[in-house]
Amino acid sequence: MILIVGTVPTEDLDLVQGKVVKVGDSLKVQDYAFPCGQGTGAMISACLAVTSALGVEPPHALLAGDIGRGQGTRRLYQYLIEHVRELKPRILALHYCLPIVRLIQKLCEALEYCQPRPLLVADAGAMYAAKAGGMAPQFDIFTPDPSEMAFLADPEAAHPAYVSRHLFDTETQQVPELIKKAYTNGGAAKILLVKGAIDYIATEGRVMARIEEPCVPELECIGGTGDTITGMIVALTGAGWDPLKAAIISAQINRLAGKMAGATPATPVARLIEYIPVVLKAHNPNYLERRFLQYDRN
Repeated sequence: MILIVGTVPTEDLDLVQGKVVKVGDSLKVQDYAFPCGQGTGAMISACLAVTSALGVEPPHALLAGDIGRGQGTRRLYQYLIEHVRELKPRILALHYCLPIVRLIQKLCEALEYCQPRPLLVADAGAMYAAKAGGMAPQFDIFTPDPSEMAFLADPEAAHPAYVSRHLFDTETQQVPELIKKAYTNGGAAKILLVKGAIDYIATEGRVMARIEEPCVPELECIGGTGDTITGMIVALTGAGWDPLKAAIISAQINRLAGKMAGATPATPVARLIEYIPVVLKAHNPNYLERRFLQYDRN
């Protein structure tokens, strides 16, 4: 089972867990409907687009409402800590949650009793908490943008707002150096996909692929395009792809979807998600993987 965990910006949702279905322009978990192009919804929607196109099991979601006060985040973590062994997710993806360090540490402790241990993915607030709590090496995949990459590389920062200025101002082309620093300082997951004008995929401190084509600069202006990449990685990994290859393919699909959609800065991310199945129909994932995987064998 793929389990995606995150908060939604409302006070009206206590906690809901179940299989995700698409109903019109919305997503639905049990009786709760929410937008498919907003925050955690964008990640789930992209994941669902891939699983549907490939004919594999759709994701499940665990959601709670939180408008920044932390109650929803605490409910999510407490539920996971108590129930993750019985849920038995193969892939556990943590997304928009307040970065409460002690809770993610307790979750990682609970995961030690899961057999087999799920593949762990983190983005946004969950990624911040994992890094700040010294849990980054226990995660399989992080999906930062360049400024978040600076946070992962800074051994002293407990939150992206506190990143050393010289790291925060680093140009995209200097991301490979930040990647090395993050692995050296224990701030990186096993695999990093750094999302930006150039997408970098790295493992063990080495950049394994650099993706910059097709060049669709308009994607940089559209909120949620990083969430879609994370959702696709989760789906492809759930479909049996090696996580490193899934990261490479997802970065490429995102760019191709933007190109096919004729993206402008005003394009909603939900529109881009509609093109994910179109890209998968036009491009075999094996081709995308072979094209961009560049192992350093020396």
